[in-house]
Amino acid sequence: MPESTTVPTAVVTTLLEIPVEQAGRLAVSAAVAAHLERDETLAVTGPDGAEVDHHVVELDRGTRLHVLDAPEGTVTLTYQARVTLGPVAAEPVSEAGAFQYVLPSRYCPSDRLEGFAGTEFGAVEGDAERAHRIVAWVHDRLTYESGSTTATDDALTPMLGGRGVCRDYAHLVVALARAVGMPARYVSVYAPGLSPMDAHAVTEIAVDGVWQVFDATRLAPRASMVRIGTGRDAADVAILTGLGGASGPTRFEVTATAWPDLPTDDADALVVLG
Repeated sequence: MPESTTVPTAVVTTLLEIPVEQAGRLAVSAAVAAHLERDETLAVTGPDGAEVDHHVVELDRGTRLHVLDAPEGTVTLTYQARVTLGPVAAEPVSEAGAFQYVLPSRYCPSDRLEGFAGTEFGAVEGDAERAHRIVAWVHDRLTYESGSTTATDDALTPMLGGRGVCRDYAHLVVALARAVGMPARYVSVYAPGLSPMDAHAVTEIAVDGVWQVFDATRLAPRASMVRIGTGRDAADVAILTGLGGASGPTRFEVTATAWPDLPTDDADALVVLG
């Protein structure tokens, strides 16, 4: 898309280096959601520089998994996208979505929080007000601290420890919302303005029959966020998932910028994610 256009855009560049210890199938979730208006390129190469066979599997809300037949050695995925931003219509919460996203999941054990959540938020009237109260509660009680949790920790760890990273904030918001009967889903995004730059995690909550996006970290404006994957929790939208192969620690670099300007974010506003 030409730089001279007045249409707001987000530009994303991603580098993923995967040290494959045992050849096999891997799934990568790094491309933006399929329904977004975009120009993009993606390349996957092996240790010899040759192209690695891969195909795309599409999941809920346009989530795209690039499934790789990865050889031993370092596999490199490079991805670039220019995504059109702007006002979008709110997505209605389907009957299937209302059922799927109100149930407990691996990282969001909402059934274990029903008593607390009911006491704290159950009497709040109105979906929007209840959602904002939950998000504000998580924001006020957690401290953002890199390395404070592990990939196996569920929402109870940041709740009890008072520390976490974006996935922990999102998991706790999802769990508390579900605990009071509000369907909620975990969303991985690219977030222009985030510092330090990385992939980011936010929450969508069913508010008056449509999905609205919330970010308890308040580290980046929601209006310029770009959806990558949508699921019950982080297990559904992990950047890298082993499907038979084995890999070591992965190098992941992200740059995401908004053009022409980074928007401001009103924490009390309702925002729709594209």
